[in-house]
Amino acid sequence: MNISSITATVRAVFIVALIAVSSGGCYVLQSVQGQLALMSKREPIVRVIDKASTPAALRAQLEAVAAIRDFASRELGLPDNGSYRSYADVGRRYVVWNVVAAQQFSVDAKKWCYPIVGCVAYRGYFVERRARRFAAQLRGQGFDVMVGGVAAYSTLGHFNDPVLNTMMDWNDVELAAIIFHELTHQLLYVPNDSSFNEALATTVEEEGVRRWLQAQGRDADLAKHRVQQDHYAKVIDLMTATRAELRAVYASGLEPELMRERKRAAFAAMRSSFALLKAGWGGHAPFESWFEDDLNNAHLASVATYFICVPGFERELKAVGGDLTAFYTRVRALAKLDQAKRDAIVCGRLN
Repeated sequence: MNISSITATVRAVFIVALIAVSSGGCYVLQSVQGQLALMSKREPIVRVIDKASTPAALRAQLEAVAAIRDFASRELGLPDNGSYRSYADVGRRYVVWNVVAAQQFSVDAKKWCYPIVGCVAYRGYFVERRARRFAAQLRGQGFDVMVGGVAAYSTLGHFNDPVLNTMMDWNDVELAAIIFHELTHQLLYVPNDSSFNEALATTVEEEGVRRWLQAQGRDADLAKHRVQQDHYAKVIDLMTATRAELRAVYASGLEPELMRERKRAAFAAMRSSFALLKAGWGGHAPFESWFEDDLNNAHLASVATYFICVPGFERELKAVGGDLTAFYTRVRALAKLDQAKRDAIVCGRLN
């Protein structure tokens, strides 16, 4: 272990102690233990590429990651640090499993608050059975709940996040998207405002992917990506409209059983509309796994967290002529406003 690794480990142990003392919860301890276990598996990408034992497919993916990572800082102005310059195999399909919950008559996600990151609209677990056990507890309390596997996440620059084996089945466009997204969280993160953070990262992700493909002259891939994003947007619009409909139902003051009936009807109508979209796209559509599951308020709340403020950020980027440096200056100024003012400028009224 070199000096920098020792320093990182000492810092990590210090943060473990700080969080444990300030929170005193088993959940936070498991999170920190999972993070430390992940860090211990990191290996520089250049070293993995140079190993004779590295499979050719993995080597090709990591070479793509190295090029994407350089592009992110050089062309998109994203942090130039040690994140996504190392590789770790966590030995499982997902690195964490996120639990999202909403009350049975609410389309707003329940929030949990922690040191450093503030309040967020999900709770993440490094062990799937723990996530599902916690989800079962929430269902027992009457919440609508969803559990989703996550292939990558950001520690917001506190540590040098690695690229993970959970990402290696993706193509280079998908790898670029997740790296640009997670690095944006390191560029700017507003505690207690998940919608702002995720929509900003989604906006930079999309702009970054477009520039990444254009820089390589991959017009056909860019056209394909735009079609996929159009499909994605149509499904998001469908779920957003259903969320708005249900918000009105839940605020109507109807008797609980009647609200449950209206809720069932709204989700049934959304499924029917999704089936029509899917049929028109050759039998495949974004969020297929969600529609095969028991859709509920938590799914709608999760979508809102990531996408409801994206149009506002896209307007801000367009207003500065696509200049990312000016855009970042603008969003930093927005981040200093109180949440009500930020919402009014970027998100409008959150639906």
